Amino acid sequence: MADARKRRIEADEAWDLLRTARAITTAKGSKVRRLDPLVDGREAILREVIGSGGSLRAPTCRAGDTFIVGFNRDLYQQWTEGG
Repeated sequence: MADARKRRIEADEAWDLLRTARAITTAKGSKVRRLDPLVDGREAILREVIGSGGSLRAPTCRAGDTFIVGFNRDLYQQWTEGG
């Protein structure tokens, strides 16, 4: 686990983490988007997961080969309840 407040994860390193993911879900407010690295590709995914400061958006959570980037209360509730 890395604390993004102490160590920035920039685009190339973020892609190294995300490129083998089975699924990436991004949340920006009420907007939730599901991405697949094999279908959506590097540039589309990085546009969604890299913040305005140039590093991986927080929070970012990983469970196995699934990532959630950003925050949406309903999404996290579903995720933690296994739904």
